[in-house]
Amino acid sequence: MCILFIALHQHPKYPLIIAANRDEFRQRPTAAMHWWQSPTADVEPSVLAGKDLSAGGTWLAIARSGKFAALTNFRKLPIDNSRQYTSRGELVLKAHQLGNAELTQLLSTQYQQYQGFNLLYGDQHGLTCFDSVNHQFTENKAGFFSLCNGALDDIWPKMARGEQALERFIASQSTRELNHQDLLGLLQDNQTAPDNLLPKTGLPYEWEKQLSAIFIRGEEYGTRSSCVYTLRFDGVAQVTEVTYDRSGDIDSQVEFSWQTETKSLLT
Repeated sequence: MCILFIALHQHPKYPLIIAANRDEFRQRPTAAMHWWQSPTADVEPSVLAGKDLSAGGTWLAIARSGKFAALTNFRKLPIDNSRQYTSRGELVLKAHQLGNAELTQLLSTQYQQYQGFNLLYGDQHGLTCFDSVNHQFTENKAGFFSLCNGALDDIWPKMARGEQALERFIASQSTRELNHQDLLGLLQDNQTAPDNLLPKTGLPYEWEKQLSAIFIRGEEYGTRSSCVYTLRFDGVAQVTEVTYDRSGDIDSQVEFSWQTETKSLLT
């Protein structure tokens, strides 16, 4: 995952709204979102997730309970290529498999096994973000926020732009059911940032400029998929994922809807 926009307890009907884009190299093989059936279903929950066919992990996964987890790579250069790192995609699955105490222990003690990352996880009761570069846990109980390839409190132009767009959209829809197609439209914004506002992460100017858009079009690297996840107070979860071809045009779309284990989230 490369950018997420989150609204937590900001809509009267939806305690959790997440809109996210995954940016990746075009040649990296990927499977679209589907239900993963755990071989140990009595221990590990099945999750709805896309799959990185190179390393076997994922970037975003949602359980039937409504619990959510996603990972963004931390853009911190230079990268130490002399080390062997464990794939970060497994952390999203561990966020579903482990209890909070076990996950906190793992992240606190084993983060150096992975290249820099942010792991966001939780449910409608609150979301926690672990930043492996700054070794910091941040909890959010309510509000609008965004997460990209730096620290949670970074204010990159596309983070601010998308967060503000989500806030305006939800304000205009406060009495209505949310339309996932409208939320997907927010994720397809390809406007780049002015040169004077570009973040300085160590990349060449051309890359920094291209990556400053919410939706990235590029021959070698770009936005591969968009995902919208909404959870209603009556416990209905809805997910829509759109995948894109090399030109940035829509290639496929899948939709999922289910009743979470908690039928009502009002209490």
